[in-house]
Amino acid sequence: MRRRDLLALFGSTVIWLPLTGEAQQPEPVRRVGVLMPFPEEAPLTRAFVTAFAQALGRLGWVEGKNVRIDYRFAVGDPTLFKTYAAELVALSPDAILADTILPVAALQEQTRTIPIVFVLMRDPVGLGVVQNLARPGGNITGFSAYDTSIFEKWLQLLKEIAPAVTRVAVIFNPETTAGPYITLFSRAMEATASSLGVTVTLAPMRDDAAIEDAVAAQARQPGGGLITLPDPFMVAHHDVIIAAAARHNLPLMGLGDMFPRAGGLMSYGFDPVEVHAQAASYIDRILKGANPADLPVQQLVKLSLVINLKTAKALGLTVPPSLLARADEVIE
Repeated sequence: MRRRDLLALFGSTVIWLPLTGEAQQPEPVRRVGVLMPFPEEAPLTRAFVTAFAQALGRLGWVEGKNVRIDYRFAVGDPTLFKTYAAELVALSPDAILADTILPVAALQEQTRTIPIVFVLMRDPVGLGVVQNLARPGGNITGFSAYDTSIFEKWLQLLKEIAPAVTRVAVIFNPETTAGPYITLFSRAMEATASSLGVTVTLAPMRDDAAIEDAVAAQARQPGGGLITLPDPFMVAHHDVIIAAAARHNLPLMGLGDMFPRAGGLMSYGFDPVEVHAQAASYIDRILKGANPADLPVQQLVKLSLVINLKTAKALGLTVPPSLLARADEVIE
């Protein structure tokens, strides 16, 4: 081989090898934390997890390939929120998805720098989570679930489907429902309840026995009805609540469609599964360099009315045709 040819070959080899080595570099794996207040084995929780992971996949983030997702499920236990928040922050994730206010509050105590995207939370400005909806500031943004008008709508719908209702017990767990929610609910319901001729009472509870006691107390006199506030405890114990309402022949209104699907009378609100899919879009933008302080809080506007016609018949209720016509889904 001539010297000139050898040098040419050597030169091409020197140039070619680094390019080959660069092409073989593995894709960096990003890390996402998820803190949910619900039981891991609950069907709705699994639906949340699946919707979120699939939405990330559609955006190019495949678990086990270029993203790792660390899940923690606090099962409505206030002490676990702090424990799991600390665990997730210690992992130094690139972003964290948090369901409801209690996980967000626990994460706020642990970090002011790791980006957090919230879902299933109302009034983030009033709760002091963000500065304003358009420019959240800080490290938190997300999807605001509903405003106080939905509280009034629940009562109106319950009265419309069950005109004989004159007393409504609002059941919730004070340990898993943020205090400001209760205050906002009470204020929002006062005027509406008065105009409908309905008395509203708060019924705090912390276990299954308390659920039974509260529902039984509401059934001792005619005209009783039930509304469940959205909180992790209500989700985890929705089957107990629905069974108690059925035993005592009381109409039950819930936020998520899990209630009418499992035998409750009706629900009015957003699709919580779809919200988790939407949240993936903000996680994607953050992983690509967006600052959560600049991502506006999204307010959900699509609300659905679901009625369980079989339960209505069991309660002896005739659903007005006008209400059936407005329903997004009727379960028969």
